[in-house]
Amino acid sequence: MSDVLSIRSAEETRWDVVSLGEVMLRLDPGEKRVRTARQFNVWEGGGEYNVARAAHKCFGLRSSIVTALPENEVGLLVDDCIAQGGVDRSHIQWCAFDGIGRDARVGLNFTERGFGIRPARGCSDRAFSSASKMKSGDVDWKALFAGEGARWFHTGGIYAALSETTPDVIIEAVKAAKAAGTIVSYDLNYRPSLWDAVGGHDKAIEVNRAIAPFVDVMIGNEEDFTACLGFDVEGVDDDLSSLDAANFQNMIAKVSEAYPNIAVVGTTLRTATTATRNDWAAVVGCGGEFYNSRSYENLEIFDRVGGGDGFASGLCYAFLAELGPQAAVDYGAAHGALAMTTPGDTSMVSLNEVQQTIGAKGARVVR
Repeated sequence: MSDVLSIRSAEETRWDVVSLGEVMLRLDPGEKRVRTARQFNVWEGGGEYNVARAAHKCFGLRSSIVTALPENEVGLLVDDCIAQGGVDRSHIQWCAFDGIGRDARVGLNFTERGFGIRPARGCSDRAFSSASKMKSGDVDWKALFAGEGARWFHTGGIYAALSETTPDVIIEAVKAAKAAGTIVSYDLNYRPSLWDAVGGHDKAIEVNRAIAPFVDVMIGNEEDFTACLGFDVEGVDDDLSSLDAANFQNMIAKVSEAYPNIAVVGTTLRTATTATRNDWAAVVGCGGEFYNSRSYENLEIFDRVGGGDGFASGLCYAFLAELGPQAAVDYGAAHGALAMTTPGDTSMVSLNEVQQTIGAKGARVVR
């Protein structure tokens, strides 16, 4: 039990964290450009999956992923990556492969890290993936949430934007989660390039407003609340250059008024001076109070992808551990910052490293 969230006990549930989303392969050219690379490092990743993986790998929680993969060698590669991350795979939907990927395939994400004045750049090749073709009725959510039991369910706006059917899958899932007493977190994660194919900005607002009434913990970066829910931020320029924590306190108040079911709102604040130096911080609002992380000024970035997912998983861990909202924003911000110091989408840090960062132990050599 938490003062903010009523969370099911570990003893009555099989899972601490269950995520719903697409798991892609990320092809990383390292220090090179995608357009000139001849070799790529391969990582698994996906906005919703990254939270489940970090929940287990960094924070030691029992996590599972609900997704779909094709029955071919590439699908098995993703499955092996998920297994190495320690995430349960029993809820993966396996789709028959037609020989060329017309009906079932793994989504690909080519991402270069950027450096200095050259920003990070992503190029997705994920249309018609197996996960995007999931539809209402494919998953027995009652068996998962009421039968096996889960303390926390996480999904987000990336999966909602993948196809015409994925919003229905999310709504079916969050309704079942709420009926079973499972906490629902949702990362708005607005990606214009994904929504363009399924109705654009107006559709993003329509879908996210339909999901919001079933959410307990709403997460987003500085652009997401405006883009996904249609809320304006007072005192902020159109290019969002003047965003700060005070503006987002106004935003959180608006969200809470519109959706009183949302108990916690978490926001990351980033100012990108260059691709490799960012200011990074976070704010959590709940119960009419606001909690701020330390400000990571001039943070050196190795690979910025996954920072927001790192924040979400740290926040989730702190609430599940009954550490309270101040710890939630501290663990989230520290874990997100550390996740951006390593390559790939997924976290490669330990709970001890997160705790040392929260305690500002510095970056001296650990021997």
